[in-house]
Amino acid sequence: MKYLLNKIAFFLITLWVAMTINFMLPRLMPGNPAIAMIARYKGRISIQALHSIEVAFGLNVHQNIFQQYISYIGRTLTFNFGTSLVYYPLSVSEEIAIHMPWTIGLMGITTVISFIAGTWIGIKAAWRRNSPLSSSSVVISLFLNSVPYFWIALLFQYIFGFVLGWFPISGAYSITQTGGLNLIGSILYHAILPSLTIFITSMGGWILTMRNNMIDELSSDYSVFAYAKGLPEKRIEYNYVARNAILPNFTQFAMAIGFIVSGALLTEMVFSYPGIGYVLYQSVIGLDYPLMQALFFFITLSVLVANFIMDLLYILVDPRVRVE
Repeated sequence: MKYLLNKIAFFLITLWVAMTINFMLPRLMPGNPAIAMIARYKGRISIQALHSIEVAFGLNVHQNIFQQYISYIGRTLTFNFGTSLVYYPLSVSEEIAIHMPWTIGLMGITTVISFIAGTWIGIKAAWRRNSPLSSSSVVISLFLNSVPYFWIALLFQYIFGFVLGWFPISGAYSITQTGGLNLIGSILYHAILPSLTIFITSMGGWILTMRNNMIDELSSDYSVFAYAKGLPEKRIEYNYVARNAILPNFTQFAMAIGFIVSGALLTEMVFSYPGIGYVLYQSVIGLDYPLMQALFFFITLSVLVANFIMDLLYILVDPRVRVE
């Protein structure tokens, strides 16, 4: 119970600190979204409408800083982030609701598959560490882990999309498909190249981490004792060594799950995929402070929630946590 209370307290304090920093950063920058919008429309919006636009953006500068902070906390907790400047007149919440499913579908599924495949290959590479599989997996993993993923994305787009014409080079679905199974097939077809890029570039890290953790555990006293006792190799491999070696990977997996919400920024830009990463880029270049604030909040919240859930799972997979 003490472990659980500590984790809940850590979650709440970290979330409060992140929300406070998120409140302060836009106010340290020159200008505000309302002034930027009036400047963008070059005189077509009257300066007398400034106050109304500031309220619409959730940035009432006529209140003192404490009142603004209380208002910001209340609006954030109710997911009322104001109106987007880039996608005006849509609200920030509507804009995020449109793009979030694309990122979760693309990044979420790809991250889970990459974690499972990379962990399994890492286990096999460590268990047979003197085999060609182990040696080649290290070289390939180091290469994949060091190559910029936007370069892989551009390479795949050129070869498989432009030269061979096997896959579409941009977009999330064909505009000629209006619904039903054809639309689902079009969405999956357009997601192949972006997901393949993310899968290949992220799998190297899982392989290397799991392989190194497994090799450390294989030299432990309990592994040597299990061999001496004559236990079956499969039981030693999965029930004892892999079970302990995967714990650090779980922490990294929680971070990866949390950062799913931020999207694969460059991959989404290369393939013009309508995910959160693409929206984040548009909000930065358009000085859309309300949208940036909301995206940073959701990224922070998703990382904290993913880590909190993983801390709870640690109670099940690691007996030492239950003893504490």
